[in-house]
Amino acid sequence: MVQMFEPFRRRRSPQPPYEPPLSTHQLWQVSLSAPVNRGREASRTTLYPFRHRDDAEAERWLREEWEIPGREELLYRLDDLLREGYRAPLRAQTGADPLAWDVALYVDVVRKGYAAGHLDAPTAWQLLSATVMPTVAAYDSWQAFATDYLLVRKVWMEGLRATPDEGFPAPQAVSDAHLRTLLDPANPTSPWNRAPWHVISLPDRPL
Repeated sequence: MVQMFEPFRRRRSPQPPYEPPLSTHQLWQVSLSAPVNRGREASRTTLYPFRHRDDAEAERWLREEWEIPGREELLYRLDDLLREGYRAPLRAQTGADPLAWDVALYVDVVRKGYAAGHLDAPTAWQLLSATVMPTVAAYDSWQAFATDYLLVRKVWMEGLRATPDEGFPAPQAVSDAHLRTLLDPANPTSPWNRAPWHVISLPDRPL
């Protein structure tokens, strides 16, 4: 007997919680995680990390990818990313202090922690503000930030060769292409064009 199915209907994803409009400084801070937010589901212009509400996905991602089951572990990992992170053993290989990789991950984890309910909005913004001074001291443009991010990603990819995790990350070409779209001055959707590097040094204002 042939079973009849109703025509497939796409379910509308629930909207994310109300997010007040960001200021120029807030968008700049959120935009530090833009290199790691490549998927279509990602929001690059709100504190909430997804276009549609998916708190469960944020919680799953923190637990499975970072082994972060709660607030205490989240704050510990964030502190480590700013103090040492993944860049510490890479200093000898790169000849620099490649902060961009750790900052991008840090901001991404803060935003996921907010979505998972481990952080409220004021705490999340306080944590994101901690990235501003070291990042501005290390870089003078989004181009410089992106170059350092890609440098460390390549070293990280090399370290995964011949390991069970070799196929886990997206190919380097995918990351390279994503960074090009973020840096493209003709791309109106790039948060880096909406919040140019220098705005963090200017008085904050609504977008």
